[in-house]
Amino acid sequence: MTMRGLRTAATVAAAVALFAGASAGMASAAGSGASAAGACQPGTLKVTTTDAGSGQAGMNHEGTYLKVTNTGNSTCGISGYAGLALEGAGHTAIKTTAHHGDTYFAKDPGAHQVTLKPGKSAYADLVWTHAGPSSAQARYLQVSPTGSNAHSVVGFDKAVDGAALSVTAWSATPPSAS
Repeated sequence: MTMRGLRTAATVAAAVALFAGASAGMASAAGSGASAAGACQPGTLKVTTTDAGSGQAGMNHEGTYLKVTNTGNSTCGISGYAGLALEGAGHTAIKTTAHHGDTYFAKDPGAHQVTLKPGKSAYADLVWTHAGPSSAQARYLQVSPTGSNAHSVVGFDKAVDGAALSVTAWSATPPSAS
């Protein structure tokens, strides 16, 4: 076989492998029980904090709820845990540790798909302590609802021990202790 023939054969083999891999990926995604709603896109989500009608404070713990609202025109899905990072004055980065699971105030509902119609919201419980000598003084909180690099920044003027936050997975209602 000539050198040109070898290159053509290699190109064809690579194209077949790429097509086979893409087809397998599509079948896997379709067969994984994915919701009819596509994943929420970062540009269609608005993040705020809310007390959701109940204060969270006790034993040097403080908390709030993260609320993410679908501002887009179509239904979409969100799942898992928010990406979090603290910022100081002037939006300087603070090395942040985020713990996923139960918080001092709420049980973790576990990662699951939450379908958001336009205008509807999902919630996560966010908790920190504030009594230790290693507190970081945050001014802002970066929240990545989908865990991607796209994020929103909300005001967050709090002292946070060790720059450590605890957060539950997204849920259709504010997570609670029960």
